[in-house]
Amino acid sequence: MTLVKFCGLFREEDIEYANILKPDFIGFVYAKSKRQISQEKSEYLKNKLHKNIKAVGVFLNNSVDEIIEICSKNIIDIIQLHGTYNKDVINTLKAKTNKQIILAINIKSADDILSIKHMEADYLLIDSANAGSGVAFNYKLLDEAKNKGFHEKFFLAGGLNIYNIEKALAYKPYGIDISSGIEKDGIKDFNLMKEIIHKVKGENI
Repeated sequence: MTLVKFCGLFREEDIEYANILKPDFIGFVYAKSKRQISQEKSEYLKNKLHKNIKAVGVFLNNSVDEIIEICSKNIIDIIQLHGTYNKDVINTLKAKTNKQIILAINIKSADDILSIKHMEADYLLIDSANAGSGVAFNYKLLDEAKNKGFHEKFFLAGGLNIYNIEKALAYKPYGIDISSGIEKDGIKDFNLMKEIIHKVKGENI
């Protein structure tokens, strides 16, 4: 069954919603963003998060030292990298943190998808060309990549919401990563989160 990651949580209410709905992962965004969270706030929220839900730290060209520091405090369980990180950085982070790594890439062509399969990450995250914009992913590119031999486990992001989630699930992603699609006016909405859980996992809360 496809796993669910609710990303960009930064309020205590968001954690309460997650504890009720039980997504597999939640994301704390440490990159500059309207959803950015501080180390202190994320540590506070992680202590309130149900132990069976894994916290993912989302980084965009943050320093390696900052990522290692956050990992050392056991705030996050998995590292998610966006930006210009290379294979050497990934190997360094794995060695120093013992955390799994999700490598994200903004896809503009099928070759972009194929290019990340050898980057030593544990999982890949396939996103639309403008991450966090709510713009839907171009599935033709994923079709092309699969036809060229792409078979890795991947998270799928890019404008996912309650109206198009079934299309995403048809591609059998390892996980779906959703943020703006579970928000109203920039704030996480319990009913939208609940509907996603129902559509992905078939569970009624």
